Amino acid sequence: MDVNRITSLFGLEGRRAVVTGGSRGIGRMITEGLLDAGCEVIITARKVEQVTAAADEMSSRGTCIAVPSDLSSDDGIGHLGVAVNDRWDSLDILVNNAGASWGQPLDEFGAQGWDKVMNVNVRGVFFLTQRLLPLLRASARRSHPARVINIGSVNGLTPPEMDTFSYSSSKAAVHMLTRHLAKELAGDHITVNAIAPGPFDSQMMAFALNDPVARAEIARDIPMGRIGEPDDMAGVAIYLASAAASYVTGAVVPVGGGLSTVAK
Repeated sequence: MDVNRITSLFGLEGRRAVVTGGSRGIGRMITEGLLDAGCEVIITARKVEQVTAAADEMSSRGTCIAVPSDLSSDDGIGHLGVAVNDRWDSLDILVNNAGASWGQPLDEFGAQGWDKVMNVNVRGVFFLTQRLLPLLRASARRSHPARVINIGSVNGLTPPEMDTFSYSSSKAAVHMLTRHLAKELAGDHITVNAIAPGPFDSQMMAFALNDPVARAEIARDIPMGRIGEPDDMAGVAIYLASAAASYVTGAVVPVGGGLSTVAK
């Protein structure tokens, strides 16, 4: 085995990353993976105590900095942008993971549930990426592109059974935004890809996965027969951020044990 080649392909030593929603769930899985691969990481989330505690806990793996921000607002996006600019003069990896969901029957679904989800899941992704583009461009090289990794969902690929109309629509929008940005930014040596997770242990899925009976039923519906684990998510994120994926852009990678192949 050529260990040096594997390290060259998948190591991220010295890279700088921002992970939104990085204090828990899928964002934390990705953050821990990036830290273990050698990245310095800024994480952000709305709740000050939660994001600060998470950064402190993950600092045993590497440099992890907390910047509390609400990315549903322009002020929150601006605050994070200033904080990143104050610390770094370039950015290698942006992971747009912060997300919101809303469930309500079709006939009762209100504008609040629509606007909240779209503001965080789509608007926030676009305008934070725009805000951090100068730093991404500063690190981008033809042989070592900068990376944007958006977190979509298998629910943006196939309609879910739940009444989460704005969530599924927002994630489909994230997938298309990923492709559009990939086309736009390829000439700047910035790749843009998306991960479309299936069921993972997170606050968004806690209502179902914390119930052993519901968890077992969900797992049975997945072709691979299980719920996603932290290494499943970390591995894909490390790949998309690494030299191994330097020629990959505009891809939407389902990480759901084959769930995206099943039509209900």
